[in-house]
Amino acid sequence: MTHKNIPSNTLPLMPLRDMVVFPHMLVPLMVGRGKSVLALEEAMRKDRVILLVTQQQAQVDDPMPGDLYNIGVRAQILQVLKAPDSTIKVLVEGLERVRIAHYLTTEKFFTVEYETLAPKTQAGPTLIAVMRSLNDLFEQYSRLNKKITADTLTAVAAIEDPGRLADIIASHLPSKVEEKQKLLEALEPAARLELLSALLSTEIEILEIERRIQGRVRKQMESTQKEYYLHEQIKAIRRELGQKDDESETDELAQKIKAAKMPTEAHEKALKELSRLERMQPLSPEAAVIRTYLDWLLALPWNLRTREKLDVREVGRVLDRDHYGLRKVKDRILEYLSVRKLAPKMKGPILCLVGPPGVGKTSLARSVAKALARNFVRISLGGVRDEAEIRGHRRTYIGALPGRIIQALKTAKTKNPVILLDEIDKIGSDFRGDPAAALLEVLDPEQNTTFSDHYLDTQFDLSEVMFIATANVIHHLHSTLKDRMEVIEIPGYTLEEKVQIADRYLVPLQLKEHGLTREDLVIPKKIIEKLIAGYTSEAGVRNLNREITAVLRKIARLKVERKIRSSRLLTEQDLTKFLGAQKIVPHKRERTNLVGVSTGLAWTEVGGELLTIEVTLMSGKGQLTLTGKLGDVMKESAQAAMSYVRAHAREFQIPLDFYTQTDIHIHVPEGAIPKDGPSAGIAMATAIISALTNTPVQKAVAMTGEITLRGRVLAIGGLKEKLLAAVRGGIRTVILPQANAKDLHDLPPEVKRVLVIHAVEDMAEVLKIALAEKPAARKPKKGFKPAKTQTGQHLPSPPLFS
Repeated sequence: MTHKNIPSNTLPLMPLRDMVVFPHMLVPLMVGRGKSVLALEEAMRKDRVILLVTQQQAQVDDPMPGDLYNIGVRAQILQVLKAPDSTIKVLVEGLERVRIAHYLTTEKFFTVEYETLAPKTQAGPTLIAVMRSLNDLFEQYSRLNKKITADTLTAVAAIEDPGRLADIIASHLPSKVEEKQKLLEALEPAARLELLSALLSTEIEILEIERRIQGRVRKQMESTQKEYYLHEQIKAIRRELGQKDDESETDELAQKIKAAKMPTEAHEKALKELSRLERMQPLSPEAAVIRTYLDWLLALPWNLRTREKLDVREVGRVLDRDHYGLRKVKDRILEYLSVRKLAPKMKGPILCLVGPPGVGKTSLARSVAKALARNFVRISLGGVRDEAEIRGHRRTYIGALPGRIIQALKTAKTKNPVILLDEIDKIGSDFRGDPAAALLEVLDPEQNTTFSDHYLDTQFDLSEVMFIATANVIHHLHSTLKDRMEVIEIPGYTLEEKVQIADRYLVPLQLKEHGLTREDLVIPKKIIEKLIAGYTSEAGVRNLNREITAVLRKIARLKVERKIRSSRLLTEQDLTKFLGAQKIVPHKRERTNLVGVSTGLAWTEVGGELLTIEVTLMSGKGQLTLTGKLGDVMKESAQAAMSYVRAHAREFQIPLDFYTQTDIHIHVPEGAIPKDGPSAGIAMATAIISALTNTPVQKAVAMTGEITLRGRVLAIGGLKEKLLAAVRGGIRTVILPQANAKDLHDLPPEVKRVLVIHAVEDMAEVLKIALAEKPAARKPKKGFKPAKTQTGQHLPSPPLFS
């Protein structure tokens, strides 16, 4: 809203937050809001006079007329300084009270029409008495508040005008904004003085209470110092009399330090801290810190060890009794024990077990400790982001503690435990440091003999500790950390292995935990196979164990309710009754040979999966569309496959200019699941060639391998998991890179019996095996020039296992 004819008694208005300006008051202001800056500039262009009004709510950044009080102060701008941060520092002096008549402008800044509120002159003995009383109260307030100077007190005492006296004193009070605004709106001097006297009396009472509290605190401190002085005198008298207090805390600590048999450095550190403790007052905070530090030093197993079992055959029997398979890990433990028996001073190994969830990494580490007769401690590293979690905090911090390694040794109570570093691949890093870097010293046999925790500030020998780390994926690990560990991969289990684990370990264990026996329930192996296939989808056996537990809970309830006979054979109908319909529909191969559809093999953190690649052709301008939530690497792999097909179009009897009139759409189903990696390259190339040549792909063939622009097939990872997925999906022929042929020797026999595996080096070999018939030219579109055919002379590679 804007008025064209602006009256003479108009001024720009600047809202104030958390303060009230009185007449005759000098006050500096920091101006930063846009409207306030514009109002200030407008005032500077004219006669340097501005209207100051307080906001009702300080948190409002852009106040409107309704957010401001109606009475403010007309002020003179004395000085303006611009700060480097774009704010403006202004020195103003209040002139007189004014009331806002109405607002003229509100868009850029406030311009208002105002009326001056002239002070009402009053005289008489009553007013003089009130003024004297107010001066006395202000003098009493100044004695309690050291911020009021003597010059200010003298100047206030010399003021004879009652209204001005009230305004000057009000400007020195730390009252609330609402109370000061009431003083500003009180126009009659007598009423203003009475209101101010009440506020001043309240402030004096508050200051006197604060002074009494400070006095009590001071006396308490003097009493504590007195007790310390008397305590020191008692100690001196006892020394003069030759008396010793054998029951004292320091003597008890000294005896424990002597008995702990610490290394020289730690022993000297403990005695030094004990000497400091003796000179301190028992109740001081620093004494409590030293006591805690000494307790940690004394709690550590400096020379305590468990006696190991070095009977290799017995350890082997224990490991076989607790875990099925896992031959590599068991052999490595037995090799270590064999060397340990021949060379007792050998340092402990540092193993890293890598595998999908549920394959038994954590329980295997516990079994290793049990077989070796060592104490076992587990440290969970998932989500750890602070270096101090490993090395500890320095004692300068409040509530400081040692790191998790030292805490684990205190829990183990021996110097040679088995420490499990669980989920080591889940370690993170942020501004507090990198825990993986701190683990480098812990896991290096050449350095961990002198491991130094920040809290202990002394060395501890970790060389006798057997560290076992677990991880789901190896590529997340820090490269230098990976270099310090011996990585042992534990792949997923086959169906046969899962059945054996369930039958030998899981079912007997859960029967015992649920108070049941073999006489109550028998689960045939065929039913276990149904349970695995229909209710679990995993590389390990964690979900299988959960489903077995669910079945046994139902049986336990039926037994308690006496609804079953003494011996029960679990059937398929029981599975459906207890667990419901099948939860898992396995990804099976295609039922028929299809054009433009190939089957790839993918690796995930929970095992392998079949990956369907679909390609369709449409009239267009050669656009390549990729869908299915593919990652950057997988998209690049599709582009490489497309480039290979274009470069070899003549060999496949494809028109050379097919890409100018045909759009190609590559889709990988289950589009909500992210997919990435280069191993689907040959599957994509096969599907594209199948679509362009109208040649079906063999339904029982799956493939995995990275493709290059020259058609070379490069190595991939996760081979065992992929082949297990192929077996589960009904695949009978698998194509894989020649570079992975060396990994086939570790395959379970049941996989070798089922699959025909071809190792190939280039794309021509892949097509000979994967396509159902010789690639035939598609019917050319109008305007196409068919290329001369040239059939490759490569023969399919012979199967490695069939």
